[in-house]
Amino acid sequence: MTPTDRLAVGTAGQTAVRPPLPVKMVIAGGFGVGKTTTVGAISEIEPLTTEAAITEVAAGVDDLSHTPRKTTTTVAMDFGCITIDPTLKLYLFGTPGQERFGFMWDDIVEGAVGALVIVDTRRLDDCYAAVDYFEHRRIPFAVAVNAFDGTVEHAMEEVRWALDVAERVPVVVFDARERGSVRDALLVVLELALERAEG
Repeated sequence: MTPTDRLAVGTAGQTAVRPPLPVKMVIAGGFGVGKTTTVGAISEIEPLTTEAAITEVAAGVDDLSHTPRKTTTTVAMDFGCITIDPTLKLYLFGTPGQERFGFMWDDIVEGAVGALVIVDTRRLDDCYAAVDYFEHRRIPFAVAVNAFDGTVEHAMEEVRWALDVAERVPVVVFDARERGSVRDALLVVLELALERAEG
């Protein structure tokens, strides 16, 4: 049974049309891993972004070696939404990636059913903080390896080992630019959240 099938249980035979259930999900990860791109690829509304130009000062702090064309960065959050089916609407909140904006995370994450932690295998160190954050708060999350240029540097089991995440944490490959790929990754998190709620 799919996540949306489970959410629809009990609605058969009802004549009143109910609005979709609003569900909050967080998109997290390090600097430049594709969080803003992920929200933009799937959102059915024009995403709200808080992008600011990368200044010379920020360029000296943020590692741009793997993202040389990146000229802006999220300084607060990204926001978008997607209606999964008539019963469920996901509200997506993307976190800023830099450690200096970490103080915002508690507010952004409050009320979320789960998180998608995006990883760039060329620089796994950048995602440790996000993985630790959700593990310590016992929030369901999946690790999504962004296939930059259609490739990943390491096998998924190597990524799992490097991040030291439990077997219950899904590790998937996705393309942050592709709507269908983003949808599939979000549904993995939704499935985890439903299992936690039913467990």
